[in-house]
Amino acid sequence: MNTLPLSQSSNGNSGHILVVDDAYENLCFVQTVLESDGYRVSLAENGKEALEKIETEAPELVLSDVMMPGIDGIELTRKIREQTELPFIPILLITAQEQSDVVAGLDAGADDFIRKPVEVPELVARVRSLLRLKHSIDEREQMAFMREEFVYRLTHDLRIPLVAADRMFTLLKRNKYGQLSEKAQSILSSMKDSNHDLLQMTNNLLEIYRYEAGQKSVPHTRFSLLKLAQSVVDELQPLAEEKGITLELKNAATQKDDDFKLSAARVELRRVLTNLVGNSIKFTDTGSVAVQFKQTTDEIKITVADTGCGISPAEQPIVFERAFQGSHRYSGSGLGLNLVRQIVEAHQGKVTVDSELGKGSTFTVCLPTNS
Repeated sequence: MNTLPLSQSSNGNSGHILVVDDAYENLCFVQTVLESDGYRVSLAENGKEALEKIETEAPELVLSDVMMPGIDGIELTRKIREQTELPFIPILLITAQEQSDVVAGLDAGADDFIRKPVEVPELVARVRSLLRLKHSIDEREQMAFMREEFVYRLTHDLRIPLVAADRMFTLLKRNKYGQLSEKAQSILSSMKDSNHDLLQMTNNLLEIYRYEAGQKSVPHTRFSLLKLAQSVVDELQPLAEEKGITLELKNAATQKDDDFKLSAARVELRRVLTNLVGNSIKFTDTGSVAVQFKQTTDEIKITVADTGCGISPAEQPIVFERAFQGSHRYSGSGLGLNLVRQIVEAHQGKVTVDSELGKGSTFTVCLPTNS
């Protein structure tokens, strides 16, 4: 169907609006009103034609009658909302019915309603309001995209000099460029630890970005989660011994080789265990850190329990948020626990914490066995 020529108005309005109605005279009426206010208008005489036009060019707003043969306005709304790859498109429905259409339309995803007979000032006002909403959301999403892109590029570029510095510190500590005094060795160790912390923070931030952007794709293999945990415990045992605390994997001696096996991203779950066990060691000055497994038909449950400083009730609900930074003197960027949540949820699992100040914390990871 051809549209009427676009006219520009002094108010400077612009935007592409798709109008859907099975009555041609209604289409012409709405088109004339909107184009006289400066909008570009496309027309569709039924829901099927509207969906085809949206697939070709997504409008900035859809204005649809509710009562139409075939795909009515409410079903059209539902089908538009099911297309998650589309940008946000406000939907304004026109109805001659009462509350039932409003309820059904809102449930389907409509943003606003206008009742027949349509009054021109009200129609124009609702269109302007929804387009303001659309532009506001688009601007916010664009700013979020630019922020995430900046973070990605920054962290990606930061890794190069940090990795190079880490390797140089290692060579210096091994006296590759001459013998260092004991004081120089001590200073170098502090510098290497600080650089390592910054590199770990950068890596965590980069991994979080990849998960949130949907760019993380890791092949799954079948392996023993218990054996993976044993290797993590062995790797972190020196840190626990240095602090004089006990680090124990309770299931190691009693389980069979086939226990606690699942199909998952082995490298990523190693990162989960390393973060949780490493955190427990970091925040425990006396006592122990214990890793334990339990398995049911549907899931594997991993607990990492410590006797450390604990987490306050106010902080527990937000401990896995990216912006969280604890109040303890050892608290870091908070990125590690956020990454743990991202990885666990990517495996359709769940991670929780139960803690009491001064008595310790227990982190629990539940993973479906069909991961």
